[in-house]
Amino acid sequence: MFKRGRLGHLTLRQLETFETVARLGSITRAAEAMHLSQPAVSIQLRSLAAAVGQRLTEPAGRGIKLTQAGHDLYQACSELAAVWSRFESQLDEGAALRRGRLRVSVVTTAKYFLPRALGLFVQKHPGIDVELEILNRDGVLARLRDRLDDLHVMSAPPLDWAIEAHPFLDNPLVVIAPRAFQAPRRGELRLADLAGERFLLRESGSGTRMAVDELLARERVRLARRMTVGSNEAIKQAVAGGLGLAIMSRHALSEADLPEIRILQVRGFPLLGAWHVVHWRDAHLSAPAAAFRAYLLEFAAELRGDAGRAPLRASVVDVPRARGGPARGASPRRARNP
Repeated sequence: MFKRGRLGHLTLRQLETFETVARLGSITRAAEAMHLSQPAVSIQLRSLAAAVGQRLTEPAGRGIKLTQAGHDLYQACSELAAVWSRFESQLDEGAALRRGRLRVSVVTTAKYFLPRALGLFVQKHPGIDVELEILNRDGVLARLRDRLDDLHVMSAPPLDWAIEAHPFLDNPLVVIAPRAFQAPRRGELRLADLAGERFLLRESGSGTRMAVDELLARERVRLARRMTVGSNEAIKQAVAGGLGLAIMSRHALSEADLPEIRILQVRGFPLLGAWHVVHWRDAHLSAPAAAFRAYLLEFAAELRGDAGRAPLRASVVDVPRARGGPARGASPRRARNP
């Protein structure tokens, strides 16, 4: 609770006038800046000095200089202005969260969890209008380049753009096969052991394809047969039908897929990348965008908790480990440029 004390009769107008005089160093210049007469400014200063009980300014040539009490009061005015500015910002942000707009574009693989995150966020802020675009990586990059959205979600943000990319959720890539797939050898599978199989791959330029191509180059593995497929849903259907194997985000797999698809245990997998929420470094995020970016961290923690309660490990193909191989549960490999 505020106590009036001896300063109880000063006004915000007096403090504003004093701050302007102190900042400009002149009553004349302060009067011009505030569109007041010089006598009006002088009256405000005298009334404030009387309330404080000490002189705040003294003449200095054609201007004024502050006394010690004036310096102290000027510092207090600066702190008060900062507090008031934060209060006004909070009011503005609260109003924006009640009736703002949020534009988000995401790569296609993120459609398996991002709409859910947006739905839960809007439940908390029902006044926010949301525009969601789901595109391939090139489409999201085009919208990022043209600044069409507040936020963008992708697994492989460009490294040479002036952007901020905040990782918020792991994006594990796994090798999937038809349920009836027979491993080509006993013991631990390596990616090279599968090189003779047909692999269904996403289009060039997608985040998943970039991670896979980098892995193949690093492991010096050449796939004998490749087939490019433009969507994860088509890849899952093709794998379930026995057309070949695939490497895809585990987020794209649900329990409904597992009767027909299994995850192979292959050395170096899961290949870990990360989902990033991206925006231009010089962008001023709206209140809804800043709030949703923060909410994604909370949502990711909840999603990891869900995964822990219902893991997909139960359906992984259990290939016996060869002697001398790495122990089961060894640290998975992380993609270099997620």
